[in-house]
Amino acid sequence: MTEVLRDRHHIRSGEADDFTIRDMTEMSNTLSSTTKMMTNLLLAVAMISLIVGGVGIMNIMLVSVTERTREIGLRMSVGARARDILRQFLVEAVVLCLVGGAVGILVGHGGSLAVRMLLHWPVQTSPAAITAAVIVSAGVGIIFGYYPAWKASRLDPIEALRYE
Repeated sequence: MTEVLRDRHHIRSGEADDFTIRDMTEMSNTLSSTTKMMTNLLLAVAMISLIVGGVGIMNIMLVSVTERTREIGLRMSVGARARDILRQFLVEAVVLCLVGGAVGILVGHGGSLAVRMLLHWPVQTSPAAITAAVIVSAGVGIIFGYYPAWKASRLDPIEALRYE
């Protein structure tokens, strides 16, 4: 191929080529590496978003523990054990994250339907992605809700009842 092009372009021996030859393998490799880079970039953005969201959940739950200190003290004084308080606040954190995850799933599905209707692109919502979103949402609730729940379960009932 190179010899035919050099002959047709009248390029003498020793002169540089004034053309380049590319095959589909090279283009396929370039496209593959670009796709991999974009996937990794989106994964990094998603991880940062999850961490920021998790810190927000933790702060909300810490404020909830602070505001409900008297309630926690009252529950503990009438017989609630530390694990009951821990479970209550952990369930609240997980439910909060699952509600946020459900809203995200609905917005994402609605966005894909809008793209299908407006741009006529073939899009499809993946059940595996929805399942992963629910699992990740619950995981964020457990991971970032554990410390506030633990803190609530470790309150002294007498001090909690005195809290203003």
